[in-house]
Formats: sequence, C-alpha cells, structure tokens
Amino acid sequence: MDGLDVAVAAFGLSGTAAIFALIHRDAIKQGISRPQRWAAIAALPFLLGVGLYLFAPAPMTGVIMTANTGLVLYTFEREIANENDEDGDESVEPGTLPHQK
Repeated sequence: MDGLDVAVAAFGLSGTAAIFALIHRDAIKQGISRPQRWAAIAALPFLLGVGLYLFAPAPMTGVIMTANTGLVLYTFEREIANENDEDGDESVEPGTLPHQK
C-alpha cells in the first residue's frame, strides 16, 4: 500500500464512522424506527465501496454506486417518514386525488 491507499483507507474509516453517527442522530431526530439499523444500512455500503476501490479491480461506476446505495435507501425512508407526518391522519380514497374529498 502506498501513501494514497493509506489516505483513502483512513478517509473510508472516518467517513464510515461519520455517516453512522450522522444518520443515527438524524433518524432519532426524525422519529424513524430502528435508527441503529438505518445507520448501519447507510454506513456499511460506503465502507464496502471504499474496500472495492482499494482491493478489487472494480469499475469506478460500480464503486460509486455501491458507496451511495445505503445513503440513497435512507433518504427514501426519511422522505416516506416525513411524508406520513405531513399528511397527518387524512387518508385519500383510492381513485381520487388528494385535493378531492
């Protein structure tokens, strides 16, 4: 391993820890169930992407997609949780638009 690989590995480990901490804190703040699981779902693919970059002859697009997968999944879950909070208990009948009652 040369100096660049060591720097990338250090960035990967610190980035993984930061992603875990930030997602865990945000999930608690947003009231999303199982915040530790969502933090792990977001952080582990990032670490896997860094590992692919360092140790596997994977194409860069695959590395980037792998590293971003967990963050994208958490973002979708966060939006769904926020969408349910904004709508309240108001439900819409199938076949009608939200503004029609």
